[in-house]
Amino acid sequence: MFHWNVNPELFHYGFIHIRYYSLMWMLAFLVGIYIFNWIYKREHKPVEDLDSLLVYVLLGTIIGARLGHCIFYDPVYYFSQPVRILKIWEGGLASHGAAIGILLALYLYARKHPDQPFLWLVDRITIAVAIGGSFVRIGNFFNSEIIGRPAHVPWAVIFDRVDQIPRHPTQIYEALAYFLIFLYLLYKYKKQGANTPHGQLFGLFLILVFGFRFFVEFFKEYQEPFEAHLPLDMGQILSVPLVLLGIYYLVRLKNPKVIAKQKEQKEKMAKAKKKKV
Repeated sequence: MFHWNVNPELFHYGFIHIRYYSLMWMLAFLVGIYIFNWIYKREHKPVEDLDSLLVYVLLGTIIGARLGHCIFYDPVYYFSQPVRILKIWEGGLASHGAAIGILLALYLYARKHPDQPFLWLVDRITIAVAIGGSFVRIGNFFNSEIIGRPAHVPWAVIFDRVDQIPRHPTQIYEALAYFLIFLYLLYKYKKQGANTPHGQLFGLFLILVFGFRFFVEFFKEYQEPFEAHLPLDMGQILSVPLVLLGIYYLVRLKNPKVIAKQKEQKEKMAKAKKKKV
């Protein structure tokens, strides 16, 4: 058991304030760019497309995470004062919203790049998202937010900026889990490479990440008071359909029609690549 009383602000210069949380988000995107640069070179995709892809993913992540928080956790407050939705610096980002935003952004991007179809992209971006999620949860730990419920375990943490109650460090639980999931997805991709069945890594990601998210919510404090009156909290309610979607994508890989379609899609990708060259 130990006390945590770190200032969330790393430093500030004039009107510029740099927080650990912001730094973790930046690190998540930088590592993601590095991973995708490696993937594109490995599979002989045009590296110059990464600039455009980054813009799509960045906007999808931020807009999706912000709207997800506003809609899922406090819609009455935000829609009665719409200008508050734009004030991201006041806090409030939802990982479920980010997931939806990223998927929509990748769908729009893939429509313009036939050699990089939607499921091909989604499979590979899950690797970067998993490690990114780990960094973001570390940022939450520095912010002393998304705290756990009271606990009597030896590793309990007292967040001095919140109260003097020993609690589960749920941010660390999630950070470690997402890092291990990242290693597993990276291992699967390195083993299969371009032969990775479309939708496999995506399905595994949804099941593992949101399956763990469902479990860890039992150790978290409610983010909003209304959750105390629900059979499951909002994080769990939003995780269930994503886990089911992951199961669907893994099961469909055994369908002969899907196998044939994926073979056909790979041939189209090869032709699109030749045309681009």
